[in-house]
Amino acid sequence: MTHKTTSSSRRKQRKAHFQAASNDRRKMMATHLSKDLKQKYDIQSMAIRRDDEVKVTSGSLKGHIGKVIQVYRNKWCIFVDKITRVKSNGANVMIPIDPSNCVVTKLKIDKDRTSLLSCKRRAKNTGNKGEKYTRVDVD
Repeated sequence: MTHKTTSSSRRKQRKAHFQAASNDRRKMMATHLSKDLKQKYDIQSMAIRRDDEVKVTSGSLKGHIGKVIQVYRNKWCIFVDKITRVKSNGANVMIPIDPSNCVVTKLKIDKDRTSLLSCKRRAKNTGNKGEKYTRVDVD
């Protein structure tokens, strides 16, 4: 079945992807959760944010574990603590990592994250996938 407002043109899909607004990029840069977190929260993936702990699962940096220092939405990458390289002039630079190559091992939980988790769990259990979440303030 085709969607009325979405083009099937590859060119238009790429344009929409690379010109996406920052709030849309946040959702596109979601990352899978570890097995323990999947069981605990009953969800598959979560939008990545600063202070989450991740493990790199593929690429030349596979196996490295660290805390997310920055989510760089403009370049579609994240920067993880302790994953650096030395430039020829001796300076250390952070290595950008694609969020799809990581697994979140520890979430930074606060009030907003808690309400989002409950909304995602509720949407999964009621079968309302694809609908907007209705957040409930958690006190």
